[in-house]
Amino acid sequence: MTTNKDRLKEFVTSGMSKVHILVVGDVMLDKYYYGEVTRISPEAPVPITRVVDTKDTMGGAANVAHNLALLGCKTSIAGFVGDDYHCQTLVDKFISRGIDYKGIIYREEPTTTKLRVIGGHQQMLRLDFEDTEPVKPLYANRLLNYVEQSLDDVDAIILSDYGKGACTDEVCESVIEMCNNAQVPVLVDPKGRDWSKYTNADFITPNVKEINEILEKPIKNRDEAIKQAATYIMSKFKIKNVLATRSECGMSMVTPTETVHIPTKSQEVFDVSGAGDTVIAVFALGIAGGLIPREAAYLANLAASVVVGKLGTYAVSKDELESVLLQTTQSEEEQ
Repeated sequence: MTTNKDRLKEFVTSGMSKVHILVVGDVMLDKYYYGEVTRISPEAPVPITRVVDTKDTMGGAANVAHNLALLGCKTSIAGFVGDDYHCQTLVDKFISRGIDYKGIIYREEPTTTKLRVIGGHQQMLRLDFEDTEPVKPLYANRLLNYVEQSLDDVDAIILSDYGKGACTDEVCESVIEMCNNAQVPVLVDPKGRDWSKYTNADFITPNVKEINEILEKPIKNRDEAIKQAATYIMSKFKIKNVLATRSECGMSMVTPTETVHIPTKSQEVFDVSGAGDTVIAVFALGIAGGLIPREAAYLANLAASVVVGKLGTYAVSKDELESVLLQTTQSEEEQ
């Protein structure tokens, strides 16, 4: 794939900090309890885990914002939380990363939280604190008012849909319409079987599993099949471009004028946790910063290669992206 390496280097080095992106969607907290398992409980046939460490990380739309902030992008986030301890943990993390959270709307339902218990290297239990009912119109209108007021100041908007109730039909359709009218690129990380609410989006970034959920007949993870599926998506939902993420097969960038298949880098570890968040964050950053789609996709693929080489959800930093771009460029020049 031909890309302008000098332009990419300049963008990563000095261009990303000039971009402002708003992330709208399902804000979540990921909590981890790490422990040692040495015996079975006398109370029930379950292992006893002695907790030795804990970790809280931003999840869902918040992880997308985390990726953007670590890359030096001016970042804002909008979504829904409960007035609870988990929310305060998220707010503290937004503050520490310089993420503007004026778009966070408080409601009666709990802050969406996933709590995982890890014994050794194995996940033993997950507890979900959530209410996945569609957000009430009162709160949805507050969110949309915030988005409308933000349009003059942002270079792109990401809709991060995790199916937790924030990205209702009304919210998605209204955000996309506002973005189209204001000529602000809107990018969607989709969820579910009905993508009609994403109609007229500029970009959508599904993985193969998500693509197969909307097709009558599932496809294999092959270049031509992915291209045909992307063309169908663009036609059916009037979505302008598709960036399909394909795990170990890399990515496919499909636009009305070209299709580019981008192979992934080989990895000893291949953990896709959070990789989709990194992809849409870096891709949106590139699009908002003036890169053409194939260049933005190339950069997103490099960022994903860092993330899948780590265990668990991971956000790539600006220094890491600079490093992997330099290494890849040198390697390609030597070939």
